[in-house]
Amino acid sequence: MKAVVLEKKGIINVREVPDTPTPAAGELTIAPHTVGVCGSDLHYYTHGRVGKYIVEQPMILGHEAAGTVVAVGDDVEGFQIGDRVAMEPGIPNMSSRASKLGMYNVDPAVRFFATPPVDGCLCETVNHPAAFTYHLPDSVSFGEGALLEPAAVAMWAATKARIKPGDVCVVTGSGTVGMLTASCALAGGASKVIISDVSSIKLAIAAKVPGIIPVDLTKEDLIERVHEETGGWGADVAFECSGAPKVYETFWKLIAPGGAAVIVGIPVNPVSIDITELQATEVRIENVFRYANVYQKAIDLVANGKLDLKPFITDTFAMEDAKAAFDRMAEGRPGDIKLQITVERR
Repeated sequence: MKAVVLEKKGIINVREVPDTPTPAAGELTIAPHTVGVCGSDLHYYTHGRVGKYIVEQPMILGHEAAGTVVAVGDDVEGFQIGDRVAMEPGIPNMSSRASKLGMYNVDPAVRFFATPPVDGCLCETVNHPAAFTYHLPDSVSFGEGALLEPAAVAMWAATKARIKPGDVCVVTGSGTVGMLTASCALAGGASKVIISDVSSIKLAIAAKVPGIIPVDLTKEDLIERVHEETGGWGADVAFECSGAPKVYETFWKLIAPGGAAVIVGIPVNPVSIDITELQATEVRIENVFRYANVYQKAIDLVANGKLDLKPFITDTFAMEDAKAAFDRMAEGRPGDIKLQITVERR
């Protein structure tokens, strides 16, 4: 079968790889239809590593995917050939302590698509556990189904925030996850979400979502705007989605006493935190690593019109043009939110 393979840092080929074997008990064979290009995929392409995960051998890329079931393994119930599905890409050890505690996303043994040495799903077929596969309603497109993966990150962030009806939230960074986090915060009951960035194009896209207030950092002070929107009190919840270390110089000043900070973006360098400042306001800090138990909730929100993913899909490439998709993402065009690749099965 054909696959999009990262041979090593800087080299992507669309080439033949061994066919997917017959699905084992509890597994489905799925033909991906649409696969999103993620920041981690790009880092492997441009840098050959993401933190401790290093590309040491050719690896199939892709982990944001939706497609169609083409084979059903033994002991699988509720799925049949032809079903449209989305795949949750992290597969934990279900007998691990983390899994038993309901925190399977932090299981040290989790296998995640396109995380060395595990192959991804930018290929014609892939085997995946039925337990981490979800039916797509007819009203949800394959493109939206592939976007469920970053939406799940946003759902998990909103869940960890413990948003209460009427809360005012602020999001720093209006990339894919930042915009989706703002949308999920609104779906979770926030009265409004202030989102900041230096890209006026991205902010204009975010502003199309009712309830989102854009703040262009090249023209406006975020702290002043947050205080203006909250009567000087501060945001009930602040989500850090940019991953930029400089944000932390002022991030904590956005949050109201007793509020919550949710760390979503991953800083490229260590950041300093003034603990005494946080102690004086009893700000609660939550961290996000992927997600757990939210995929179906994300699907339900999309299917019922509470979460609109369509505005965040910028462009779609054919599988043969996968390298062009990655090169375009590397350009960092201001108007690009999510680029996706469609897979044609022979």
